[in-house]
Amino acid sequence: MSRSHAPGRLYLVPMPLGPGDPSACLPVSTRDVIGRLHRFIAEDARTARRILARMTLAAPIQALTFSELNEHTPTSALSDLLEPLRNGEDIGLVSEAGCPVVADPGAALVAMAHAQGIGVVPLVGPSAPLLALMASGLSGQSFRFHGYLPVDPSARKSAIQAIERDSISTGCTHLFIETPYRNLQMLAALLAALAPETALAVCADLTTETEIVISRPVSQWKSAPTPEIDRRPAVFVVSATRSANAPARRARRSP
Repeated sequence: MSRSHAPGRLYLVPMPLGPGDPSACLPVSTRDVIGRLHRFIAEDARTARRILARMTLAAPIQALTFSELNEHTPTSALSDLLEPLRNGEDIGLVSEAGCPVVADPGAALVAMAHAQGIGVVPLVGPSAPLLALMASGLSGQSFRFHGYLPVDPSARKSAIQAIERDSISTGCTHLFIETPYRNLQMLAALLAALAPETALAVCADLTTETEIVISRPVSQWKSAPTPEIDRRPAVFVVSATRSANAPARRARRSP
């Protein structure tokens, strides 16, 4: 879509969190916008094409234009990414999964769009951290999302202990993610570093048929079987303020 007398709009387009029908997690209003866009900015163009090909689009996927924005994109290239918007064309900024800019590149581009008077429109769709917070049973009145914790074991242990201390002193719930192939190492590090009464929730494959949501005190985690979270997108939720007397578990698996 183009406008001859006004800049286009930068749409922040959530993507499904897993395989399956996008209509199961993306509302009609979001899919309608996706369906009329001809240009997208993605972290990885190949992945974006594969996801968008499952939707009804304005043109064949081969005819759509994709630009990339990731950790290798220099700041000097951001202005060029906005050029079609200045010429009146709408663009969709898409995530690999979930919401753009949340644990995902794009904040600098959105800030530049605001500075240049370009309209920014966030669309409704799944956000793994918020879904995990909702499902955890832990306090959503005050929470912090950290993205990734350090990979180095010593630094990771220090970060986990700092999170627990902050939760004790402020009542804040803390959320973070991990590269899926390191999920089991992260879970082991959490069980080793956290106090027995601290609550820990692990939420994997959210919105999919293999979704797992487990929330219980660390003491109960240590005596329970390890969940099947290896190489599965997961969110970890920690709170040192909830009583250990109300564990919860929910799991949904495909038959």
